[in-house]
Amino acid sequence: MSTSDRTPFPMVFIGPMAAGKTRIGKRVAAALGVPFVDTDKRVVAVHGPIKDIFAVDGEQRFRELERAAVVDALETAGVVSLGGGAVLDPATQADLLACTVVFLSATSEAVASRITGSKRPLLQNGVADWQRIFDERRPTYEALASIHIDTSNRPIEQIAAEIVTWAKERS
Repeated sequence: MSTSDRTPFPMVFIGPMAAGKTRIGKRVAAALGVPFVDTDKRVVAVHGPIKDIFAVDGEQRFRELERAAVVDALETAGVVSLGGGAVLDPATQADLLACTVVFLSATSEAVASRITGSKRPLLQNGVADWQRIFDERRPTYEALASIHIDTSNRPIEQIAAEIVTWAKERS
């Protein structure tokens, strides 16, 4: 298949917490005229707050619910935003091989203000936890990525426009 024959969909946004996957993904989907799904929001809509799922049923149960949301989103949406840990699932990794994967990253300095007051269950120690988790997951993000964009210091509108242009060039 030549590059011009490839469809950029589904386009999946991956990366650490607070990198801008949902905010940028929504803008990209709107610009490309395709449906958008945030898998964390799907889990919350059906099962309640993520922090409550972690507290009552544990992280493993959340990951099971997350995996089901990923499968559904990849079948129904043009652009999908995954939670930061969704890529840990081997089946999700395999699914992403058939997708256009946008890896969004940010520096810990940029993320610090984004996670202030966060209710994210894995960030009990704030930026220190964020950095540890990002360092652990980064090789997986990089291995799955079709493109990598740092969101630390640029307006989200500019980043979204860059991704739209890139996607149109791929299709």
